[in-house]
Amino acid sequence: MAAFLPQLNDNERSFYQQLCYGVLRLHPTLIFLGNQLLKKPFKNKDADIAALFLTGLYQLRDLRTPSHAAISETVNAAKKLGKQWATGLLNACLRNYQRQHTELEAQLQHNPVAGTAHPEWLLQQYQSDWPDHWQQITQANNQQAPMMLRVNRQQASRETYLQQLLQQDIGATALRDCDDGVLLSKAYDVNALPNFETGMASVQDGAAQLVVKMLDIQPDQHILDACAAPGGKSCHILEQHPDNTLVALDISAERLKQIEQNLSRLQLGAQLKAADASDTDAWWDGELFDRILIDAPCSGSGVIRRHPDIKLLRRPEDITSLAHTQQQLLDKLWPLLKADGLMVYTTCSAFKKENEQQIEAFLQRHPDAKELRFEQAPATARPYGYQRLPGDDVMDGFYYACLRRR
Repeated sequence: MAAFLPQLNDNERSFYQQLCYGVLRLHPTLIFLGNQLLKKPFKNKDADIAALFLTGLYQLRDLRTPSHAAISETVNAAKKLGKQWATGLLNACLRNYQRQHTELEAQLQHNPVAGTAHPEWLLQQYQSDWPDHWQQITQANNQQAPMMLRVNRQQASRETYLQQLLQQDIGATALRDCDDGVLLSKAYDVNALPNFETGMASVQDGAAQLVVKMLDIQPDQHILDACAAPGGKSCHILEQHPDNTLVALDISAERLKQIEQNLSRLQLGAQLKAADASDTDAWWDGELFDRILIDAPCSGSGVIRRHPDIKLLRRPEDITSLAHTQQQLLDKLWPLLKADGLMVYTTCSAFKKENEQQIEAFLQRHPDAKELRFEQAPATARPYGYQRLPGDDVMDGFYYACLRRR
């Protein structure tokens, strides 16, 4: 998608993004409806026509696009792809959806998987982990995420920035429980935000902002962000106390460029290293850390509303592999923490295997570790750590655990 965006004007870009994200978000539902309308599935070589069919169906069903425009533009797009044979098929199927709309939607409501717009394995995992909350989770996953900002306290207070937003007729409110957080009334191009280019604010969900609060950053500390890209939490750490030394690691040298760009815009500095954080012999200089943040690779099952492609790309077998990686990071980085230092483990997952079960097992392996509990909890307290489910307080789904080394 990103390859095409520079070629579009603002209105075209917005509509194109809406189409792509909408089809991904409702993909299982659209596939179910499409299968009722097609006599046989598209061949692999015609994946472009299959995708085009879903975008046409999405426009008819979920957007306010006039039906004649949705159908005609879908048909015209097939012509531009050089597949004249598909024009009649697309036209017939989309018009059949119009005629059979009530019947098809009734069938959809009786399908427990397609009706939630989630692949079966993902739905079953939510139901297993959260039998009383899975409906809330799936509904939240199917919504468009709100836009939130983090104000750079080195440049302005949140109150000052809210006034700047008001002066530009940008609706915004303070984000509850996030000291630097702002909730916008709708999404805006970042270039329209006051002083964004000079680093006064960054785009970041409130759930992610709460991570740094748990680290309790103090002056004169040596800090590790072990899985740092794209750099939002690294920058937030430095905004607390810019003179602290921060080592920002990421396994991808390419993704480190994102951190560098963010640090430059915010006028902050850190030591950037491309390395596998669990391979400490390859990058660690022997100096212990006061604080370690492990924003671990995970399923992303708490942020599907922002990344709906997870529904298509993630597989159930990935969870076991990810859990192993998370364990390796915890075990390998724990010895790098000073006595009485803090390690915060966090994921954007809603799965217990990646979260509370991971921390429970870690504490059993490491008797010198103690979990800290907070009077002002960042999310709902679990037997181990804290879990925020997708949509709680309008925020993303996140897990948090804070460990102190005895």
